[in-house]
Formats: sequence, structure tokens, C-alpha cells
Amino acid sequence: MSDAIGLPALEAELRRHLMLIGHGGTDWTRPRSVEGTHVHDVVIVGGGQSGLAAAFGLLRERVSNILVIDENPAGFEGPWETYARMITLRTPKHLNPIDFGIPALSYRAFWEAQHGRAGWDALDKIARGDWMAYLRWYRRVLALPVRNDTRLTLIEPLADGIHRLHLDGQPALLARKVVLATGIQGGGEWHVPAMIKDALPPTLYAHTSAAIDYAALAGKRIGILGGGASAFDNAHCALQAGVAEAHVFIRRSVLPRINPIRFMERVGFTGRYPALSDGEKYAVMAAFLSHNQPPTNDTFARAAAWPGFTLHLGAPWLSVAATAGGARVTTPQGDHDFDFLVLSTGLVSDPALRPELRLVVDGVARWRDRFTPPEGSANALIDAHPYLGPGFELLPRTEGDAARMHGLFAFHYGALISLGLSASALSGLQGALPRLVRGVSDQLFLDDRAALIADLLAYDEAEFVGAWPLPVPTPQTAAAA
Repeated sequence: MSDAIGLPALEAELRRHLMLIGHGGTDWTRPRSVEGTHVHDVVIVGGGQSGLAAAFGLLRERVSNILVIDENPAGFEGPWETYARMITLRTPKHLNPIDFGIPALSYRAFWEAQHGRAGWDALDKIARGDWMAYLRWYRRVLALPVRNDTRLTLIEPLADGIHRLHLDGQPALLARKVVLATGIQGGGEWHVPAMIKDALPPTLYAHTSAAIDYAALAGKRIGILGGGASAFDNAHCALQAGVAEAHVFIRRSVLPRINPIRFMERVGFTGRYPALSDGEKYAVMAAFLSHNQPPTNDTFARAAAWPGFTLHLGAPWLSVAATAGGARVTTPQGDHDFDFLVLSTGLVSDPALRPELRLVVDGVARWRDRFTPPEGSANALIDAHPYLGPGFELLPRTEGDAARMHGLFAFHYGALISLGLSASALSGLQGALPRLVRGVSDQLFLDDRAALIADLLAYDEAEFVGAWPLPVPTPQTAAAA
């Protein structure tokens, strides 16, 4: 007999858990408006796993004058139903990244409510679609304030710590704090090598982050550049959709085998990394970035099992050129002709690449502004990252830039060097979320400290109503007692 209790029963249990921890209550922040326009205490840009969990964390701190905005339709936030093509998550199933220690909010509770304990024991990794279903449930049961189909185009700093958020086709929003929970691409942009961008029309190639209609390529030959996990995810997806041949090209002569994230998860690197010195962070991340994340064993096996799959090792692309029927790729092993190219070439983190930051980006402190690495060890990729404060806050490059930076938080992959895998991987969110929530709420409190302290000093609401000497009881009061 199944011990699956069903989601309605789990939701009732969750409501009790939230009651037991005292969730909710009156906000302590001060309502604001500018010329009659409401000012949000916090606007979170991005309604994926990081943005939703950040919103819940702030609600737990009684900061409820918040809004989450996301450019995607409801239920399609984040990568899981857009460009992610893996069958399962790469993260171990037992991690609890966004439940804040509330048992009934955990993914395991969500799964067992539907499939029972035996179903959990039988589960190897979390299916991508199941994780998205959990995120939709998470948003619904917590009643998180999310506005979909809303795209941020520009952050404009105003006076008194207010930011005007310009939106595509909608009236602007005002916010005291802006949390950019914009995911893996939120710190820069997906990388398309100039060698390809300058040689081919966009109809002949796509980055793995794009929507690719593999069914339209049925019967065709595709070439995939890159040896990371997404290359094999896309090879499998393409072949499954009917692509005749998928060739994966890797610069290295051997497949990447080491995934340092697994070590970081085991020894506390994901949560404790921010305690390292700048020099230690620089060295750790230089080593980390030198690794391609290998495919999971099941992902590789699925891709390699297709008859049309070919792996080319020690085969960097030396040049590409358009042909009458597609694209020609030249490698040290010779020329290869394809109908379409797919680029698993990762991303570049650099605030200057973010159009929404164009009014403030010149004032953002970078690693190159705050740390000088030992001679011979400089890393341009690291140096371009923003140098963040302990709560994910953007820091000013100079004292004169402080007002523009104040209230902006980078809760995305751009935080990698300053705060580790915290906001950029599921395995880091458990430690990152309390840090972000503390950073945002502390800043709100300190901004209003003069008024809060004045109110405290003037506070005169009586709580104790006893008197001494005790009143002499009358016959009537004695009888009542």
C-alpha cells in the first residue's frame, strides 16, 4: 500500500509548519511613494528558483512590499522549460536548496507526497520537468507575488536611494532595492566566438542557450562545439528529434572527468567559500574555471548510444566558412561539412554586457579594481567579474559611485568569484539565500535607522498595567476570585 499522502495533505502540513515558525506578520519597513507612485521595498528581477526563493526569504523577514518580475510566461521561468535539454538535473537529489529548512517545503516532501518513500528511494536524479513542477508548486503554495511577461530594460538611479525600473511596454516601477536574480546568463552574455559570428549568417548556427528546432533539422548533419555537459545534452536531444548525425568536437585530447562541484558540496566550499581571502578566492576560481563540467555518466551514455553520434577529441575548430549547403568546419583532423552548427561555448561574465546596467556600469567595482593577483597569475575572466559585498551587493568603484550602486544586488552567476557557487548553482543556494536576505533586509533597516531609532526613543506604549500596593479586595472581587 502506498504511503503517498497527496499534495493537498502536504499543503495542509506546510501551512502548519509555517504557522509554527511564526511566518507572516506586520512589515517593519516604511511605506514610500514618489509623486503618488508606489515604491516597492524590493523588486526581484527573475522568477526562477533563485528569485522565488529570495522572495520567500524576504517574506520570512517580514518584508512583504516586494514584487518578482519575469520576462517569461507563467510556468516557464528559468531554463527548465526553455533552453535546458538535460533529462535530469546534474545536482544530487538530496540537496535542499530553497526550502529554508522547512520539511514540508522540501523537494523530497513534494515527491514523496505523490510517489511515496519507495518512490524516493528508487529515484536516481530529479527529472528536469519534475523540478519545474516543484517550482510551480512552490510559487503557488507560498502565494509569491510574481508578475510575468515583464521585461526589465533599464535601471535608472534616482535620488534618496530609489531606482526607476524601465520595462518593455509597461509603466516603470520604483524600488528601493533591486535583486538581479537573472540566472546563469544574468552576469553577462552567452559566448559566441567571433570566428563563427563573423563568418556565418545567424541562420547557420545557434548557442545551446537558444531555442533550437531540432525537429526541423531531421535528417541533417550538425556539428557541436564544446566538451561540457550541455554539448552532450544537445547531441542526445538532436538525435532523438531525428537529426541524422551529431558530431561533438572537443579541444582537449581526453574527455573532462573531474567535476570540482562534487568536492565543493562535500566539504562545505559552497557555503563557506565567502570566508576565504581574496587571494584564496582568486586561486580557487582560476582552478575551477580551468575545468569543463563533464557530462553525467547517464547523459554521455544516452548521447553516445545513438548510431549518428560521433565524438572528435583533440579537434578545436580552426576556422569556419559558409558553403552552398551549410557550414564547413576546419580542425587539425581535416574539414567537416554540416547543415547547422551548435555552440556549447558557455558564457562571459561582465557587467558591461548587461544593457539594463548601462547607466551605472561605469561605477561598478570589478575584481581588477580591488585585487592584484601574483605576477603571472592574472586571469582576465576573473578580473571582469563584479567585486561584491558579503550580501551580494554591488560595490562602488570609487566613493563618488556609491549612491548609484546602493540598493543593487547581483544574485546571479556574476557572483561566482566573490561568493562562490552560491547564487549560480542549486548546490549553493542553501547557503546563499540567507546571506542575500540578510544583506537586503539589513540595508533596508540601516537606510531607515534614523527614523527607527527616533521612534524607539519616543515609544511610550504601556505594556505593564499592574499597580503597587495591590488594591484592597472588596467582598465582590473576593467572591469573583
